[in-house]
Amino acid sequence: MTYCPPAPVAVHCGRDKGHFMRSFGIVALSVMLGGCASVTRGTTENISISSTPSGVEAVVSGMEVPTTCTTPCSVVVKRNADISITFQKDGYEPQIVPLSRDIQTGGAAGFAGNLLLGGVVGIGVDAATGAATDHKPNPVIVTMQPSAPARARPPAPKKPRPPAAPAPDTGT
Repeated sequence: MTYCPPAPVAVHCGRDKGHFMRSFGIVALSVMLGGCASVTRGTTENISISSTPSGVEAVVSGMEVPTTCTTPCSVVVKRNADISITFQKDGYEPQIVPLSRDIQTGGAAGFAGNLLLGGVVGIGVDAATGAATDHKPNPVIVTMQPSAPARARPPAPKKPRPPAAPAPDTGT
C-alpha cells in the first residue's frame, strides 16, 4: 500500500498518478478514433453510374483527377467532394447531373458518437472529411435523349423579278 501524505503535499501520490494515466488514456483514445463517422463509414464512397442506352461516356468531375468511364460503371469518390457527371454519346444530347451531399442516418449516428467519444476533435474530423455525408442520387441513372437530326436548310427565298419592260410600240 502506498503512503500518501496529507492533501496540499500529495502531488505525486499513486492514486493521483493512476487518475492521470486513466485520463491520458481516454484523451489518447479519443484522438486516435478521430471522428466516429470517419471510423465507421470511411471518407470515400462508391458511386454507381448507368444509362439507357449503355455505352455512354461518363465524365466525373470534382475529383482530384477527373475520371472517365463507360456506362455501366462505378467510381470511388471522396465524401466531401463536389461531384458532377457529364454524359455524352454521339447521336444523343449531352446531360450533366450534379450530385448533392446529404447527411444520412449512418452519418448522423457517427456524428452523435462524437459527442460521447470524439468530442470537438471528432466532429471537426467528420466535418472536414465529409464522412457523415452521402452523395445523392446514388446510383446515378440517366436516360439519354436522341439529338435532333440535322435539318436541311430551307431554300433561300427567291428574289422577286423586276417587272418586264413594256414591248416597244411598232406603230402600225
